[in-house]
Amino acid sequence: MKKKTAVINIEPEILEELIDKVQKALPEKDAELIIRIILTLKFICEQLERKNVQIKRLLKRIFGIKTEKTKKIIKNNNGSGDNTSEDNDLSMNNNQKDLSTDSKDSDTDSSKNQKKEEEEEKNEDENSKKGHGRNGIDKYTSANVIEVPHQSLKKGDPCLLCPKGKVYPVEPGVFTFIKGNPPVNATIYRTEKFRCNLCGAIFEAKLPDYLPQETKARKYYDETSKTILIMLRYGYGLPLYRMAKLQENLGIPLPASTQWDKIEEAADLIHRVFEELKKMAAQGEIIHNDDTGGKILEVMKQIEEEKESGIKGRTGIFTTGIIAIVGEFQIALFFTGRQHAGENTEDVCIARETENSPLIVMSDAKSGNVPKGVDVIECNCNTHARRYFSDIVDDFPHECQYVIVEVFGEIYKYERESKKKGMSANERLEYHQKNSGPVMDDFHIWLNQQIYENLVEPNSSLGKAIKYVLKHWENLTRFLHVEGVPIDNNICERAIKTVICHRKNSLFYKNEHGAYIGDMFMSLIHTCALNGVNAFEYLTELQNNSSKIFKNPSQWFPWNYKETLEKFNNTTEE
Repeated sequence: MKKKTAVINIEPEILEELIDKVQKALPEKDAELIIRIILTLKFICEQLERKNVQIKRLLKRIFGIKTEKTKKIIKNNNGSGDNTSEDNDLSMNNNQKDLSTDSKDSDTDSSKNQKKEEEEEKNEDENSKKGHGRNGIDKYTSANVIEVPHQSLKKGDPCLLCPKGKVYPVEPGVFTFIKGNPPVNATIYRTEKFRCNLCGAIFEAKLPDYLPQETKARKYYDETSKTILIMLRYGYGLPLYRMAKLQENLGIPLPASTQWDKIEEAADLIHRVFEELKKMAAQGEIIHNDDTGGKILEVMKQIEEEKESGIKGRTGIFTTGIIAIVGEFQIALFFTGRQHAGENTEDVCIARETENSPLIVMSDAKSGNVPKGVDVIECNCNTHARRYFSDIVDDFPHECQYVIVEVFGEIYKYERESKKKGMSANERLEYHQKNSGPVMDDFHIWLNQQIYENLVEPNSSLGKAIKYVLKHWENLTRFLHVEGVPIDNNICERAIKTVICHRKNSLFYKNEHGAYIGDMFMSLIHTCALNGVNAFEYLTELQNNSSKIFKNPSQWFPWNYKETLEKFNNTTEE
């Protein structure tokens, strides 16, 4: 077996002596070559050391932990997940306890805390155990239901086994029959024709009344066919050419160009709802935002032309995800182009009414995420701050365990409890001030102590993580001082996954018009998901009622469109 090569650290003075010896002992050309090899290895080692965290982060994503849950990170680092006496001693130091405190008492307290955490994790696991994996009949909300009457009995008939008894209805039995169909199906109507042998007149059978009679085309695409194309393309990232291949193989051909035509037709019918949704989002109390990369071929070509012309401009293309909290509703908006999240948020907030209270903006700490010219309360995501420590837990296990478990683990526990108890904004603020406040105060003392007492190398990955938290401390702890401020930006991170899924599968948009349509449908689909609305039914009804939408689009949001439909149906019946 090959022996594992050990990586050694060489002091600069020793390295200089080695190079001097090589120059004296070898011919000039050989010495020059060996010196170049030595310096190259030195450079590579320095770069690896400098980029150590990024490389480890990449390797973790490819091969390692797929989650950032505390029990996974800490158990992976400590083996069994149990604290050793060394961990307990460090936990004592991290909590800034007096060094003269008896170590035995500290070990006992730490053991109790660990045991308590393990019990809580065990209870969480028991509460979250999965079921048998079978869906109940109530899950099939869009299935056709056919009532099957009994072949020989009805209510009040005598019992077949005991003639004196009488039968009465009980809960019906259930049999679910599931079959497969192409995403877009087709039915061919062959209308019988007759021709006069004398005058040549042709007489064709009329189509059934339930089919559209006004169209002159011999092919008609129902609204549901357009909706399923929209759902697959912008809800789940399936490219048009892939759907075209699938449809062809299933015997219902549907070329990619035709699919795009039908998607564009649907967009023309309902885009007013998207514009009205942006106006409503502007009135929200809280806005979450974040950016991810995007591609628009037309814009990429424009950027290259600008570079060749010597024009210095922004070279990046981004997709911004915005989640606006408006009362009890959540609105998702996506924008793809050359603007950052802050600029897109500013464009949305142009329609914000001036008498509204300052807007709470939750994002990561990038300056491009903050809108300018808008009165905002800036907040930063605690999950991002925690991630700085979870990425380096292998290098600094004890320090990171304190931060992940005893700081962020505690404040997130109190956040879960506040949600579980259904607290109001004011009650939640007081609850966090009482419970999370002391935890964050101790954390702040610990952070400053690491820097000012030289307990950590400032340029190390741990030093950078500590500096990040200290730099953004005010925004990270805003949830302790302002009512309604969220603790993290996770809701927007989840929304961005929709964009990433689409980008991975479909790669790019052709032009800005296509990007607008994609952003619109992604926004509507994800808004439906956030508010528990069936997106397929919603998009279909928008197309069926396009003329009404243009008159009053605010009545056709995902949460009120059914009431609007019911009102119109009642008016028609009267």
